[in-house]
Formats: sequence, structure tokens, C-alpha cells
Amino acid sequence: MNRAPFSDIDEVTVAPKLNVREVRGKLTPDAPLAPLVWFKAGGAADWLFEPADLKDLTHFLTQLHGRVPVMALGLGSNLIVRDGGVPGIVIRLGKPFAQVEKLDDTTLRCGGGASGILVASTARDNGIAGLEFLRGIPGTVGGFVRMNGGAYGREVADILVDCDVVLADGSSLNLPAADLEYTYRHSALPPGATVVSARFRGTPGDPAAIGAEMDRIAAAREESQPLRSKTGGSTFKNPDGKKAWQLVDAAGCRGLSIGGAQVSEKHTNFLINTGTATSADIEGLGEEVRRRVSESQGVDLQWEIQRVGRP
Repeated sequence: MNRAPFSDIDEVTVAPKLNVREVRGKLTPDAPLAPLVWFKAGGAADWLFEPADLKDLTHFLTQLHGRVPVMALGLGSNLIVRDGGVPGIVIRLGKPFAQVEKLDDTTLRCGGGASGILVASTARDNGIAGLEFLRGIPGTVGGFVRMNGGAYGREVADILVDCDVVLADGSSLNLPAADLEYTYRHSALPPGATVVSARFRGTPGDPAAIGAEMDRIAAAREESQPLRSKTGGSTFKNPDGKKAWQLVDAAGCRGLSIGGAQVSEKHTNFLINTGTATSADIEGLGEEVRRRVSESQGVDLQWEIQRVGRP
């Protein structure tokens, strides 16, 4: 049995008094996370586990008995990994979890590691409308489900039937959409849970019309967002009745910088790494933007980007 990259030993010590045996996926200690996130900044994970399949994931986590912190990582598009790194285990779902299949005329089953583009394209090819907005979210199904991802007037709460998750102790749950208690960019998904699959339901549609809507969304993103930069997507949630980018712009923050981090000139709700930014630069810039918006307009912006790890 392959236990890469530890094929020459029988046991891998993950934390004091905790041992993991017979790992078939890839288990890497002190794994740099900067290459795996869009900002290209931040520290390492104590351990990065890329499971071979669902059985491998549940077997691995069962051996930890819920005693080690667990965090799932998708495409890293909506994430600041702090410079001190992430304690415990980071789970990254690869190709074995990236499948999308049609269940019926309006429903897809999607692996937790499947990208938004793949889900939207599969829906288009099968004449399922209502999932086009996923084309505009740079992430994976697991992240969409956790964050109630949304764009262009739609969100995951509109299409999710249910999801399958693996908890930090290796146990499995099927959660109907109602159990996630969705609000704007938030869910009640248990901490440490990894979304391994989800069912999305749309409506019957014409593939040509669906494709045209996906093209419109792609063009709108290209025109308005700094897609060629090292960024993390939308930084702040839109307050009720307001647009975060307008508040940031009105506070005079367009182009504002700290170290190698800068507020995008193209879209002021995006922070970018100009090339040398640390995660402390990026997070510090976000906090400075929040301070200026609060002082100038009396609005307390809330982070949409997730910030994890040690300072």
C-alpha cells in the first residue's frame, strides 16, 4: 500500500501521541500554502493531506479522533493564510473529488473539489439552467457550499439540495440545504467539516442560451475585476443596501497600499499582491480600509475573505 511520501515507514506521527497508519494519499509535513492560494502569500500548514479517495479521507480522520484542527482548502481564491501558517491538518481535495455527473433532467451531483466552471459547463451541456452564476465564482463546490457563494444575483442557497460532509473525527453526515441555515456568505456548516459532494438543482433550459449567459458573466468579470493579479476575490461583504466597492472608493482608498499589498485601481473591493506582499500586509491593508470607511461613512465593513492561521 502506497503511503507517499512516507513509503519507507509504518507510521506517521501527526501530533504528539497521535499516529496515522496506512495513508494512501499524499501527506506532507510543513507544507507551503502560498503556492496554493491566489494571493501567493502566507505560511505553511503543519500537515497537508491530499486524500486518494473518500475512504482514504475518512480512514485518515478517524485515526485523529477529532483531536487535531482540520481545515479544508479549495482553490484558495477567497483566503488569506496568515504568515505563521495553519496549525493541524489542511485537507485538499484533488481529482478524485472533482467529478460532476447528471442525476436527472435538472440535478447534478458534484464532487467537493469540482470547480465552478466545470459545474456550470456540465449544467450547460445537459440543458440545466440556473447554475450559470457559478461560472463567475473562482472556487470549488466545497467552498461554495460553506460560504453560500454567489454572484450576479444568485447564490448557492438557491440551488443546493443537500451535501455530504466528513467531520474532523472522520464521521459522515448528509445535510439538507435547510440545515445549513444560509445567510449572506455564511452557513452553519460545522467547523472542521469537509464538503465531499453536493447536489445542485436547476431548471430545464436551452444549452445555447445557458452558454450565452455564461459568456456574458465571463466577459463582465474580465472587464470589471483584476483577474490577472494576485488577488483573493471580493474582500468585503456588501452591507444592506450598499456596495462595498463604492464605500471603499468614497473613503479615498482606491490604490491605497501597505507594503506590497494594494487596493485595486480597477475594482476597489479587491486587494492585490503587487509581488512582495506578506499576508500581514494584505490583512493590515484590509483593516486600514475598514477603519477609513468606518470613520468617513459610519459603516462597519465585514470581511468576506476568510483569514486563517497564526499571525
